[in-house]
Amino acid sequence: MQPYSRPLLEAPTFRDADGRVIEYGSRWEGSPPEETYSVDTHPERFAPLHVVADALVAHLGRSYDVAVVGFSHVANDLLHSVDDMVRAVRVSPSDPACATLTFVYTSYPGVLLHAGILHDFYFPACGCDACDSTWESEAENLERCVFAVVEGGYRENVTGVDHPHAEHAFDYGPDGSSSGEGPMTEAQRHRLESAEPQMRYVAGAWAAWPLRQSRD
Repeated sequence: MQPYSRPLLEAPTFRDADGRVIEYGSRWEGSPPEETYSVDTHPERFAPLHVVADALVAHLGRSYDVAVVGFSHVANDLLHSVDDMVRAVRVSPSDPACATLTFVYTSYPGVLLHAGILHDFYFPACGCDACDSTWESEAENLERCVFAVVEGGYRENVTGVDHPHAEHAFDYGPDGSSSGEGPMTEAQRHRLESAEPQMRYVAGAWAAWPLRQSRD
C-alpha cells in the first residue's frame, strides 16, 4: 500500500482593503476584534479542502477493501441536511465492524464528514475572521480524523437513559486524541433507532479498515 500524500497545492493569496496580504492563522496577537466574529470575509480560501478530500477518497479506494459511492443521495448520511451541497461520496468498508465515512462537499467551500452512525464533523469548523483558521490547518484536521477512523481509533457511544448523551473520541496515535459529547439530538435518536444493532455489535469501538488484497 502506498502511503497517503497530500496534493501539492499553492495557497491562495488574499489582500485587505489597503492591498496588504492577509496572513491567515496569525492575524491576532491577542483577542480578535469584536467586529470579526460571525464575519467570513474570504471563505473561498478553504477551496483546497475539496482537492484534499478528493485525494483522501482516492487513497482509501485504492488501499482498503471498500465500496466508493459518489451519488448525491449519500449526503443523507449527514444528521442534518445542507443547502449548499455540491457533491457527496460515501466510502464503506466491507467489514460492518468498521465505520463508514461520507464526504459532503459544500459550495461554502468546505467539507462535511459523517463518521460512523451518530456524528458529523465540519471542515472548517468555523471560518469566521475571528477564528482565523487556514485551509492547511483544516486539511490537517480532516486527514487526522479520517485516518483515526481508518486505523481503528474512533469510538462512538451513548450514555444515560432518561437524558442520553452521544459521545465520540478520536485516537490520533502519537499526535494525541480528542473527544466530545452532548445531549442527543432528535436526528441522532432517529438514526440510533435503525442502527442500534450495529452499535451493539461494535460495542462503541469501530474496527480498523481491512486492506485491499493485492491482485498481483
